[in-house]
Amino acid sequence: MTDEHHPSPDVPQPTLPGSAQPVAAPGTYRARLHAHRAALAASAAGAPSTTTQDAAADAVSDGRTIATVAADTEDPLEAWWRPIPTPAPDPIRSSLDTGLPAPSSASFGGGAEGTATGAAPEAPSGILSPGFPFPDGDPVARHRYGPDGPQDSPSYERAGEDPESLGDVASVRSRWGHPGAEDGTAQPRLRDRLPRGRRLAGLIVGMLALVVLGTAAGSGMLYARADLTDTNKAFTSNTTSLYFGDGKTALSTLVVQNRTTIPYAQIPASMRDAAVAAENRSYWTDPGVSVQGMARATLAMVSGKQVQGGSTITQQYVKLVYLSQDRTLTRKVKEIAYALKVANTRSKDQVLGDYLNTVFFGRDAYGVQAAAKAWFGKDAKDLTIGQSAVLAAVIQNSSILDPSIDPENLPRLQARYEYVLSGMLEMGSITRAQYDQFHNHLPPTPVQTPEKRYQGPQGFLVNMVEQELKRLGFTEAQINGGGLRVTTTFDPKAQQAAQDAAQKYQAKAAGNVPGAPAGDLHAAIASVDSRTGEVLALYGGDDFVKNSRNWATTARMTGSTFKAFGLVAGLRDGFTLRSTFNGNTFQLDRQPMPVRNEFNTNYGPAVSLQYATQESINTAFVDLVHQMQGGPKKVMKAANDAGAPSGTGWGNYDRMVLGEPEVSPLNMASAYATITNGGMRYSSHVVREVRDMSGKVLYKTDAKGEQAIEPDIARDTTYALQQVTTQGTGTSVSALNRPVAGKTGTAGVEDKIYAAWFVGATPRVSTAVMYVAGGDGQSDLDPYAMPGDRTFFGAGYPAKTWLQYMSVATQGDPVEKFAEPSYAARPRLRG
Repeated sequence: MTDEHHPSPDVPQPTLPGSAQPVAAPGTYRARLHAHRAALAASAAGAPSTTTQDAAADAVSDGRTIATVAADTEDPLEAWWRPIPTPAPDPIRSSLDTGLPAPSSASFGGGAEGTATGAAPEAPSGILSPGFPFPDGDPVARHRYGPDGPQDSPSYERAGEDPESLGDVASVRSRWGHPGAEDGTAQPRLRDRLPRGRRLAGLIVGMLALVVLGTAAGSGMLYARADLTDTNKAFTSNTTSLYFGDGKTALSTLVVQNRTTIPYAQIPASMRDAAVAAENRSYWTDPGVSVQGMARATLAMVSGKQVQGGSTITQQYVKLVYLSQDRTLTRKVKEIAYALKVANTRSKDQVLGDYLNTVFFGRDAYGVQAAAKAWFGKDAKDLTIGQSAVLAAVIQNSSILDPSIDPENLPRLQARYEYVLSGMLEMGSITRAQYDQFHNHLPPTPVQTPEKRYQGPQGFLVNMVEQELKRLGFTEAQINGGGLRVTTTFDPKAQQAAQDAAQKYQAKAAGNVPGAPAGDLHAAIASVDSRTGEVLALYGGDDFVKNSRNWATTARMTGSTFKAFGLVAGLRDGFTLRSTFNGNTFQLDRQPMPVRNEFNTNYGPAVSLQYATQESINTAFVDLVHQMQGGPKKVMKAANDAGAPSGTGWGNYDRMVLGEPEVSPLNMASAYATITNGGMRYSSHVVREVRDMSGKVLYKTDAKGEQAIEPDIARDTTYALQQVTTQGTGTSVSALNRPVAGKTGTAGVEDKIYAAWFVGATPRVSTAVMYVAGGDGQSDLDPYAMPGDRTFFGAGYPAKTWLQYMSVATQGDPVEKFAEPSYAARPRLRG
């Protein structure tokens, strides 16, 4: 079969003067070689001649290596430049890219000479024509970003990629024509547009660059100065993984670049072979640099064009890890120096493994492990041959190969995939049977659900973990790129229960106000393990990204939940649960506003401290504080001892015990945990353990409690709080069917309610629930009150939220009783 690209053997071929050897078809490398030899012969006869350097420059301008010219001519002048094999053309790729039938495997023989029977003519790199494979991926040069990731500018640095390939296939063919075209459309190539002097200058500069660099043995100034310890930190970073308290359920990740470095042995052979087939088929034999790429970069420099170059895997790696992304000759020369040094100091396996753990694969994935997760939802070690070929294919430029970005990328991915597979077959990496299995069967590339590091309620947890790691002394680099494995304290079931309960009753309450602004009502939950201080669950808001205010750590007025600290202070001062105080409205020290109870209810002139706690009687608690010398300070100390830090609203006045002091739900949960745990205080925390990438423990929580409140005082206070849930204002939570010590709280000024609470604990779990309204949490809650309620009580939505959450959080816990009260009477303190 004959066509314009495969001349028939019956057609007489031109010969050199005085020789019977035929000249290859016009436009082939062989033809150029014969022309060179003819010029030498003519020179011997006294005619003007073409220098060997011109022939080399011609070859370089075509994208062919000088090494090949030297090998073909066997010219002693150029024998110093070691030949580098040229990859065989890919018939499958050619067929896919051109739409023409794929030639049989027998038609692709002949090697560098390209003259064997049935051999395909050689195609100059970057010159596209029917029947020739694309050089290395589709010739779409206006890439969104290159293989270095989103920050990379458009990259052409691929072995065999034409620096002048601009536009789509049709425009490239229209502009450049093809070898042997006879329709007059072929345009002058770069070598034809450059004066001979400039071509020669390019070759000389390239040679000088090599001299400056020195040999692979280590001579040369730039080689000696290449510092392999000074890396680009982002490209050596690893993803820090956060886990829930079970150590298995993933919470989130913290990253500079989404990367999880894995050992070389865990990278499957198919992935390693696919990467070599896609990016650098001479990888196992080359010295770490591409002579062709160096020559092309030099030529581009002297022609005034942007520096280009076909980079080996080693060169790509050093560009990522050690150099900038500048496209200058200086950077290119440094790249070669670093590549030579890396190649001389590390094994091929090590370099390839480092490369595959570093390079960008698209979909926010750096390194093969992250890529396997992002593209196929599996670990790298489980990749199939086909999946490995896909990942190797997209290294070149994921933005124009990922169908999830644009469905029109699918044909390009298919073509590139076939190119990789054919390369693996050609290199002997896979068998013909394996090739046939995956050929024309592009694996599905489903879009994985992107990780929502800060979106939704879990964003608050991630942020809290970050802040605690900083307080523990971990650096920013360790936290976001150190590859840490952080086990948090959060219980996955409890966390989901907190989210469900908060969102359910928050929505119900908001529904009571037609037309209320979305997100104007805020429910917050904080739950801790009373015996360790571990934060089991926390709900700080609907979405950290939309509103980063964490309502579970935001202090607001505490209402009657603060009375627990007044109770502790009174018992410390010598009062007992049986001591009595004024339960009626009364005037305090000539203050203009009388002390009164909710709805002006009077309970009698003498009510016990236990009953006052059970019914949340304001007047009795103000009377208690007033009777203690330095009462307000003693109440504040009791709160501090329990774990509630001082803040806004804390002051030296008797009424402060009614709950104007502001405390966050997390601190209130911790404070009640101290009281109900026999007075033992544990600091709340969200990080249980931190390990490095090797598994070494860098930090482990040492849960040492402190006896902050006297045991007998804690027992009596807990007993009084139990009466709240069995026969007082918080009886609705008795449905939990286990002992609960808790307190309702409603904080308001005049006729407005600014916060509503329920704080309660079982012997193991202490939980605080708070509701506030408005962007700053300072708006009136009354419009959101439960139907039938006169105000937004803590016994309403807050208690319901608490009950639903605790029903899940305490599942599996044994039903435990609190310690019996002591009823101990202490001497009255007078100062």
